[in-house]
Amino acid sequence: MKDWKKAEEIAAERVQLLAPLLADGIDAAKIREVKARICEQHSITERTLRRYLAEYRQKGFLGLKPKGKAQSRVEVIPPQVLEQAILLRREVPSRSVAQIIQILEWEGRIKPREIKRSTLQDKLAARGYSTRQMRMYTDSGVAARRFQRKRRNSMWHSDIKFGPYLPIGPNGALKQVYLVTFVDDATRFVLHGAFYPTLDQLIIEDSFRSAIQKYGVPESVYFDNGKQYRTKWMTRTCSKLGIRLIFARPYSPEATGKVERFNRVVDSFLSEAALEKPKTLDRLNELFQVWLSECYQNKHHSALENKMSPETAFRSDKQPLRFVETEVLTNAFLHSESRKVDKSGCINFMGKKYEVGLSFIGRTVDVIYDPADIVELTIEYEGYVPWRVRELEIGERAGKRPPLPDYLQPQPAESARLLNAAGEKKLQRQERQIPAVSYRAVRKEEKGNV
Repeated sequence: MKDWKKAEEIAAERVQLLAPLLADGIDAAKIREVKARICEQHSITERTLRRYLAEYRQKGFLGLKPKGKAQSRVEVIPPQVLEQAILLRREVPSRSVAQIIQILEWEGRIKPREIKRSTLQDKLAARGYSTRQMRMYTDSGVAARRFQRKRRNSMWHSDIKFGPYLPIGPNGALKQVYLVTFVDDATRFVLHGAFYPTLDQLIIEDSFRSAIQKYGVPESVYFDNGKQYRTKWMTRTCSKLGIRLIFARPYSPEATGKVERFNRVVDSFLSEAALEKPKTLDRLNELFQVWLSECYQNKHHSALENKMSPETAFRSDKQPLRFVETEVLTNAFLHSESRKVDKSGCINFMGKKYEVGLSFIGRTVDVIYDPADIVELTIEYEGYVPWRVRELEIGERAGKRPPLPDYLQPQPAESARLLNAAGEKKLQRQERQIPAVSYRAVRKEEKGNV
């Protein structure tokens, strides 16, 4: 597929679509019910769903990538037809796209098979009337029931807490820092927690990766709807590692109550840290790790059996930890961006220059990289095997300029095509300007007759 990122996103969406069917202990009746709900919500056939499931079980994440080149096609739905489709969805939000198309055909507004389900689904989603978007407003609010997983690494929670101001800005200016934590649902054990100087998705990636490296891959993760969590990167990463990605219902903070409760406990640490007046981020994190170990991880927890400590509960759990190879983990956390190659065959990336090759001057390449290590980058371009590049080293003396590739070399010519073409154009112009009758010749004939 030409667009690497698009293929990854489609595969990630399909993995999350299959996630409810991959849980352990589901009986046959429940599987049929879940399959029917997935087909209705995502407007796909049961045959397609079975194909996705078979490919995922056989090849994993790679099996769900689109095969072959995507054929770009433009299908236009008349505005009046789209408005009627929106009206049908608003009348009964649970109506599937297939049912909407059927009603439009029966009413004579469109011809049979004139509109594809995928096309109408995209149009409805773009206007804000997808099944998921409509359910957000039609679901009745109910009180959140308490739940707790039975084994460790069954589900992880995470959240961001605003921290104190430290003199770490330019010229010692005060700058706010942010705490990111990952908490195990079953044992309340904090898998990773640290303060960061910025508020973006990179701090989530770093914390998530650190937790996985120390305690293995969880079965699922449960986040709120913060923009740092609801990203395409998070969907791809969880799908590649076989993690079910779950988001809380919008405007329901009680759904992430476990990590919210821990954040309130952290307030006591912030009060103590204020007395120490840390001047650096490293010092703040050092104090936090001391507090976390002695005042939380190894302290009795009222929500756990026999009020054992979170660390005791986590380490005494017999559920085996699932670790992955370093290469697999690195691949799951890769990012992709596009860069245009300049006239020297290089790209600028994160303030550094990398030499891609003179053959790609003026072309836009895909840069595949690990945010934690940009010493080397992987470059992808359609029709070429991906290759690795390193940061360009500029020495004290200028190196020999590499020769231009053949396709950029001057092409010998026998004559100037511009001048030849201009000459032909001038002759054509003169022929058009020659008058049909010469009045000078007519006057000479008249004088001769007189």
